[in-house]
Amino acid sequence: MITEFAPDFAEALADGGVLLGLDLGTKTIGTATCDAGWRFASNGKTIRRGKWGKDREQIRALIEERSVAGIVLGLPRNMDGSEGPRAQASRAFARNCDEAFGLPLLLWDERWSTQSAEAAMIGQDMSRARRAEAIDSHAAAVILQGAIDRLAGGVL
Repeated sequence: MITEFAPDFAEALADGGVLLGLDLGTKTIGTATCDAGWRFASNGKTIRRGKWGKDREQIRALIEERSVAGIVLGLPRNMDGSEGPRAQASRAFARNCDEAFGLPLLLWDERWSTQSAEAAMIGQDMSRARRAEAIDSHAAAVILQGAIDRLAGGVL
């Protein structure tokens, strides 16, 4: 089940469970997970993208390792809300994940995730080189945190 509507996603996961956040880039996939009670997201590892089969197996390993119940995938909309090629690629990736894993999947607007993650890392006085290697997983945590805040009854 793929949805952009948080209440439908929450209903599919009525018992909660660990969620996996994904920030899909052209070269990497940032990952993050949250606790089963949907309180806080933590950045995970960054997966170097390859062919779908390789990406699928790395994501499957994360799903099994953390007993993931659902996936939140960033949907890169344009600032006016329209969708371009990157959003289409994310939708195709979502369909692949749905077919491969059969878990509820929420597409979450990620317009400001990278900028927010970068600002937080600068605030932590992280070096430019360290930010470059960690930005995708931090962006995945921002995406996931926004989604779980909304799912847990926040105003986002």
